[in-house]
Amino acid sequence: MCTVVTRWSPGRPVHVLAIRDEFVSRDFDPPGTWWPSAPGVVGGRDQRAGGSWCVTDVESGVTALVLNRRQRQTGTPSRGVLPLAAVAAGAGWTERVPYSGMASFNLVLAGPDGVAAWTWDTERLHRTDLPAGIHVFTSSGIDTDDEKTTAFAPRFAEEDWLDVVGSREPSDEIGALVVRHQVEGEVYATVFGQLITASPGALTVLHSRTPWQRKTWTEQRWP
Repeated sequence: MCTVVTRWSPGRPVHVLAIRDEFVSRDFDPPGTWWPSAPGVVGGRDQRAGGSWCVTDVESGVTALVLNRRQRQTGTPSRGVLPLAAVAAGAGWTERVPYSGMASFNLVLAGPDGVAAWTWDTERLHRTDLPAGIHVFTSSGIDTDDEKTTAFAPRFAEEDWLDVVGSREPSDEIGALVVRHQVEGEVYATVFGQLITASPGALTVLHSRTPWQRKTWTEQRWP
């Protein structure tokens, strides 16, 4: 996951936009109830490691997402277990997952009680509790002054989110929202978009493998 936008205010459904950038050769399944041990959890499933980048627990209305950060480590466990642990245990996810061996990440937890994020930089884990409103998460961090956040945060505050996503074709420019890069003979690109509206007991997910094309978005509801 490379871009996440959240909108939360007390007493209203949580809205989450999740743009996934990944190597196109790494296939995945669309949002569904893929995990027998978590029957009420909906999310896309990574076919290689079996985890997810974004899941929602329908009953609680809580969504968890993981974003890569700029720091790197090699030979580390998949971070796809993190969202599943976070929707199951909330802030107690740190007791369930041995995250210290993982590459760096931001973990976002958004639900009826608010939005919190944990940043692991491979040395220290830091929690941030965010106020009501719109927040933008990228590989640089939370509400930073990087090129992407600077360009798009004002638009997310004023415009329809799907219009913002569809306003530009995939690009290899710094700060692009939907991307396509050549990396050592492979293609790294925007491969999925999700627009989540969640409240306890009700989940709507719009999703697309080509999110810059508005007509390709599909809607699913749970239950």
